[in-house]
Amino acid sequence: MSEIERALREVDANLDTAVADLLELISIPSVSGEDAGKAGIARAATWLDDALTAIGFSSRVVETACNPVVLARSEGAKEGGKRLLFYGHYDVQPVAPREAWTHDPFAPEIVEEDGARRFYGRGASDSKSQLWSFIEALRAWKAANGAFPAEIVIVLEGEEEMGSPSLGAFLEQHGEELHCDVAFICDSDMWSPTRPSITTQLKGLVHETVTINAPNPDLHSGHYGAAAANPIRILSKILSSLHDEKGRVAIDGFYDDVADLTESQRTRWRELSNELDASGGVSLAGGVIEDGYTAIEAMWGRPAVDFNGITGGNQGPGGRSVLPGSATARLTFRLVAGQSPETVRNRFRNFVSGRVPDGCSVEFEGPEGNAAVHLSESNPFLVAAARGLEAEWGRPAVLKGTGGAIPVVGALNDGLGLDCVVLGFILESDAIHAPDEHYDVERLHRGTRSWIRIFGEIRGGSAS
Repeated sequence: MSEIERALREVDANLDTAVADLLELISIPSVSGEDAGKAGIARAATWLDDALTAIGFSSRVVETACNPVVLARSEGAKEGGKRLLFYGHYDVQPVAPREAWTHDPFAPEIVEEDGARRFYGRGASDSKSQLWSFIEALRAWKAANGAFPAEIVIVLEGEEEMGSPSLGAFLEQHGEELHCDVAFICDSDMWSPTRPSITTQLKGLVHETVTINAPNPDLHSGHYGAAAANPIRILSKILSSLHDEKGRVAIDGFYDDVADLTESQRTRWRELSNELDASGGVSLAGGVIEDGYTAIEAMWGRPAVDFNGITGGNQGPGGRSVLPGSATARLTFRLVAGQSPETVRNRFRNFVSGRVPDGCSVEFEGPEGNAAVHLSESNPFLVAAARGLEAEWGRPAVLKGTGGAIPVVGALNDGLGLDCVVLGFILESDAIHAPDEHYDVERLHRGTRSWIRIFGEIRGGSAS
């Protein structure tokens, strides 16, 4: 019997225990970004530290300026052997609105439903099931074969759902310990319930907040509405001018560093569009897609700017007729390869500043952005992962893009020079970040088996 076969048999035999352990982890309310979640964060970090120690890792909880990181590594590296980093996050979103849940978000249990053994809970899908799949696979490989499949480093973050504010400092402080051949990021989705995927390109991200200030405080709109500056009107006019009639961003120089999609990309992505609704079942009616591109091409391969919130003046229930002293909008820029976050930010600020009337002023605020990340489809670890996924699921893995950004990918790529293989077993229907978030036993099982096959490919196949 091969190493892979022995490990797969161990995964199958231990499934009930693996599920029970995962449900216990989900029951810990590790909500980040809220003071009330601090105790749950600490409990979850300790729980995972104990679990990793129990299966043979040298593990510790590393305090940061915000929430702790669980950092573990295997002992006894072999000369010339592979060193693999695995990343996951154990923090979860808040549950609000609690009344919208039909299952207790922190008391998961197995429910037979729609032909699946499903369990509900905050973090059930995003992302405790994801990190548990590779931890259980590592446990099973060692139990079956006497050692881990390679030298392993595990990083489990406790603040991903609040933007990873301490991650950069952690990576800088522990960079030597984290030096590896590749990083596997298990925090992504499948293409369909029966077909796995690997995300090979992620967009960059820039958050920006812009505030237009009038030369006056709030005024009575009846007295001054026909004459004084109205920041809401000014801001709305500027925002409406950010796109032209063809759906293109109108900021001067925005596309200067953007390469067009290749014909092979467009052909492959259009084939995928025909196979599955790229919108994930979300209606795109009323939306604006850049001329000349399909929805999937726009979402994966073209830069974009969107408005995430706007506020100013009367926000209460009454009819207060105010001419506001200021108005604020929050925007996000989704970037593609070649675009510099800082350059895009500066061009946007110049665009806005040049449209602010005399007498008014503008303020900008935004955290440091991250650039887009692309992984070559010929990367040997990506090839190994694709072969392992196909072996488990019986269908080739889709190599896809995403309109989203995963901050840790940029941080590991830029800060440590690590290529990142991004995969996972989440489905659009899992209600991540929403009430009644859920997952199922079958995907946990097959996700764990997928990692076993990937380990086998790395040891003896594509990445050797």
